[in-house]
Amino acid sequence: MKDKILKFLKEADGYISGQELCERLGVSRTAVWKVIRQLESEGYQIEAVRNRGYRLTDNADILNEAEIRAAMKSQWLGQHVTFLEETDSTNNVVRRMAEQGAPEGTLAVAEIQTAGKGRRGRSWSSPKGSGIWHSFLLRPEFAPEHASMLTLLAAMAVQKSVKDVTGLDCKIKWPNDIVVNGKKICGILTEMSTEEDSIRYVVVGIGINANTPDFPEEIRETATSLALELGHPVRRTLLINGVMCAFEEYYRIYRETLDMSRLKEIYDQELVNVEREVKVLAPGGDYTGISHGINNQGELIVELSDGTIREVNSGEVSVRGIYGYV
Repeated sequence: MKDKILKFLKEADGYISGQELCERLGVSRTAVWKVIRQLESEGYQIEAVRNRGYRLTDNADILNEAEIRAAMKSQWLGQHVTFLEETDSTNNVVRRMAEQGAPEGTLAVAEIQTAGKGRRGRSWSSPKGSGIWHSFLLRPEFAPEHASMLTLLAAMAVQKSVKDVTGLDCKIKWPNDIVVNGKKICGILTEMSTEEDSIRYVVVGIGINANTPDFPEEIRETATSLALELGHPVRRTLLINGVMCAFEEYYRIYRETLDMSRLKEIYDQELVNVEREVKVLAPGGDYTGISHGINNQGELIVELSDGTIREVNSGEVSVRGIYGYV
């Protein structure tokens, strides 16, 4: 009943009377009043006026299953939603659901992660009310060697969603970091389960610093949030929807060629270190060169001072700007 009342409030052009809600739902005035109080306790701002009824007065940043479902405009990605107030990691949640037969497109969103995961075994801080911690399930029919580029598609989807929703000039730092004003706002971790020469499933995990008010001193110079850059909070459900819709489209295009040939121009346009000097931190020794964007396999093309071209694989190295993070 709560979801239905919330839907009626959102769709109402102005006030909707308590009597109308009672008639639509076949419940008492007391039952409606209790649901209104519950919605208010969850953060919704509802104006109640005698002889007029109830009106939703504020589009607050509220994250729950009903809000996510109401915001979702995608075709298949994110249409099966699980919301958790707290979990260890949304990647773990989706992996467990995948093992139980969950369909492709299943999405898990958490308000808090107690064991958020970053690349190379690092932890990812996921405090309450501050970010978007979500993961989704893919069941690709292509070979495992084509899965590595899914992380690049995820980066493209986040960049587009952030830019569309907030207007911020955000960029991609190869391969999959999203940066605003030279600071990181997003981390992406893709995990895959295989069987012989086929993919059982892929989990794409995305953490976005949406409304984080501040950061520990040790990462303050390299990390930021959308709220800090904008000066006001953002509605996280709109960003989640944007990511789902954009990834759907990029994934559709990618599956036609199983490489970045039709997407690399879009990717390079948003690449913060394209045609800039970069430092490649490689196991065999660091080197510098000029970044020329990506090739069809998603590798970064780096030209050394002697004209030598190296194609850098994201699984092997890290790339930094000469004078800082980007």
